[in-house]
Amino acid sequence: MKTDTTRVLVIEDEKKTSQFLQQGLVEGGYKVDVAEDGEDGLRMATSTNSYDVILLDVMLPKRDGWSVISEIRRAGKQTPTVMITARDQVSDKVKGLDMGADAYLVKPFEFSELMAMIRSLMRREATRQPEVVKVSDLELDLFQHRAKRGGQAIDLTPKEFALLSTLARRAGETISRRHLTEQVWGLNFDSDTNIVDVHIRRLRSKVDDPFPRKLIHTVRGIGYVLRDSQ
Repeated sequence: MKTDTTRVLVIEDEKKTSQFLQQGLVEGGYKVDVAEDGEDGLRMATSTNSYDVILLDVMLPKRDGWSVISEIRRAGKQTPTVMITARDQVSDKVKGLDMGADAYLVKPFEFSELMAMIRSLMRREATRQPEVVKVSDLELDLFQHRAKRGGQAIDLTPKEFALLSTLARRAGETISRRHLTEQVWGLNFDSDTNIVDVHIRRLRSKVDDPFPRKLIHTVRGIGYVLRDSQ
């Protein structure tokens, strides 16, 4: 990764914070654009300009960060996005990640932590290769984040796709709830959380319910497996 060609979009309305971020990133060799409200941020993020990373505040004028990340993903843009906010509740983190954010950083934070997070996201993007995974008549395009079954497109949220692709990559293997939580949400949840079960139910309604052959199976007391039941 060459940071001198890496473009970062900062969507932040607090001028002091945006200037701090811009100065530090420029000194680190990044090219930086700044948007001061959600509407401008969304327009810039979904324009023909290609950004490598987006830093997105939650509380913004005109359009909040939740709406911005949701619309970015709806537009088909998979730009790695870090949500930066003073909201530190787990529910807020889950909401941001569910809507398509890749990471969540709570203010105040050390700038070195942000830089390490950006480098990690860039390394991950650099290793991504076009890949299609097939299980029975289910087909996942891991690069384009598209799913279809029996040739029929399936509309999935970013986290639903991440959960399904995690199962598909290890089709036939039982994966524990804890592992799915760590892989998909990147957070350490309490063992009694039901977030995986909730998302599995949503997945089944889209991937299994419309079809006679079921692919998502529960392994009682352990987790889930994706396999052809026939």
